[in-house]
Amino acid sequence: MVTRKKVVLITGGSRGIGAAAVTLLAERDYVVAINYKENHSAAKELVRSINAAGGQATEFQADISDENQVEALFSSVALRYGPITHLVNNVGVLAHQQRVESMTAERINYILQHNVTPYFICAREAVKHFKKQDDMSKCAIVNVSSAASRLGGANEYVDYAASKGAIDTFTIGLSLELAEYGVRVNCVRPGCIYTDIHRDGGEAERVSRLAPQLPLRRGGTASEVANAIVWLLSDEASFVTGSFIDLAGGK
Repeated sequence: MVTRKKVVLITGGSRGIGAAAVTLLAERDYVVAINYKENHSAAKELVRSINAAGGQATEFQADISDENQVEALFSSVALRYGPITHLVNNVGVLAHQQRVESMTAERINYILQHNVTPYFICAREAVKHFKKQDDMSKCAIVNVSSAASRLGGANEYVDYAASKGAIDTFTIGLSLELAEYGVRVNCVRPGCIYTDIHRDGGEAERVSRLAPQLPLRRGGTASEVANAIVWLLSDEASFVTGSFIDLAGGK
């Protein structure tokens, strides 16, 4: 019996939720392509640790807000491992906390360019790879959105929240387009999770400030989000598409 090789590309895979998903997927016998933009040392160390533990991983540098670099990324992964079978759209950026009345078009366009367009382009390229498989029903995409898409991000990140709202809609639409092939498209919506992205937004301890307000009264971990991502990619979720898992401590 020939074992089907599962090749997963994770964008923004060198830190936070992406890195946690990378580690867990490698443990589940996925061949892991780790995309990163700038942090080569973190990506390289992640690859080293996975390969040392008997897994298969390689890092691939690309700015996925650039369409040409996305196309080159997918080609590079395919050249090394063959066509991609799974995709985790994970990359995301924050600008410093700010109310809408102070936001510029430059800031808003930056958020949309980096948080929305790459998901479309990466999914487009992934579908091209899926169509090279004998059985497309074994392929899947997981988009990483945010609880902010439901909550609005008032006084802090309405632009970020809106960009993640776009990802929610994208998930539904793409899942319906690909259902005829058996390809599943799902989404996770993390809430207050301890990752470095909050430092990018200007408040590194934001989760600790907000955690007491959550029903569970604590912040979440990247590994808890990764568990949901891995389940949605797996055959265990074979009848799940167009769905969302909220990992937000009850809020």
